[in-house]
Amino acid sequence: MESSLHKQLKELYADHGAEVEHKLGRYRIDVVCDGELIEIQHGSLAAIRDKVADLTAEHRMLVVKPIIVRKQLVKLKSAGGRVVERRLSPKQGSVLDLFDELVYFTRVFPHPNLTLEVPLIDIEEWRYPGHGRRRYRRQRDHVVEDQKLVKLHEIHRFQSLRDLLRLIPADLPEPFHTGHLAEAMNISRSKAQQIAYCLRKTAALEDCGKQVNARLYRRAA
Repeated sequence: MESSLHKQLKELYADHGAEVEHKLGRYRIDVVCDGELIEIQHGSLAAIRDKVADLTAEHRMLVVKPIIVRKQLVKLKSAGGRVVERRLSPKQGSVLDLFDELVYFTRVFPHPNLTLEVPLIDIEEWRYPGHGRRRYRRQRDHVVEDQKLVKLHEIHRFQSLRDLLRLIPADLPEPFHTGHLAEAMNISRSKAQQIAYCLRKTAALEDCGKQVNARLYRRAA
């Protein structure tokens, strides 16, 4: 069943005259606007990788990958029941979460017919107890009934390697390693390694040797 969040994002991208739920060959497209195919993907980008690779061979395509900045958890007594609790999830998202998805998408992006947009959003997630569907940790067992858009903060747009490189500091040493990147961005070394991996696989960074055991990188010319 389509969530409220997905419907709201479709409405955001469906300008006047746009087609919604358009059938194109063996695929169904969320929105078609001025000849551009718009796909809204809440789940992993890996799930639509082959679809995007196929369609961008002949069509312009916009993939919308929302990232949840803040999530309000709304607990219901039962499916469709009354609200018994509201609380804010401690987890906060950022545009850097895009690299969690790009790890599986580097064979597709960049492409001249492909644009990625990342709306940073706040949502409400409505959930109810799952009655022990999971064997372990039953206290955390729940079923998501719906998700709803609460706030749109901003939209990041990526069409080229230059757009990706804007996510890392401009004043890194040349060459640099992931320790430099982690310190400059105030992130973990593992996250810096993930970012460097994605940028190297998309050819935004060049591998230029090692310093002791650390791989060195420079921005691609």
